[in-house]
Amino acid sequence: MALSTVPIESILATIVAVLFAVAGVVNLAGRGAVKRDFARWGYPAWFHLLCGALELLCAALLFGHQTRVLGLMLAGAIMIGALFTLVRNREPFQHLAPALIFSALVVATVALRG
Repeated sequence: MALSTVPIESILATIVAVLFAVAGVVNLAGRGAVKRDFARWGYPAWFHLLCGALELLCAALLFGHQTRVLGLMLAGAIMIGALFTLVRNREPFQHLAPALIFSALVVATVALRG
């Protein structure tokens, strides 16, 4: 299929899926900063594993055309939780900006589904 015939929604969904896959791997790896942030936000030690697993599930759902709506719903729920956490903990804008970009991409993908 030529790129010109690929719907922009599919391209955006793939970008969002890749971003969530990367975020999932980072959270599952749980390197120093990840564990420190989750602890600072008051979450239990295992919570980064749950978040990482949900992010990977979200990515997998987004890659499938028939499961994309579920993936977008999960992505939206994840981003609501992330934004709530960041705002509640008064994180600086440089920490909030990536979550806002992720959220905007999710919203744009939903909007383009028509």
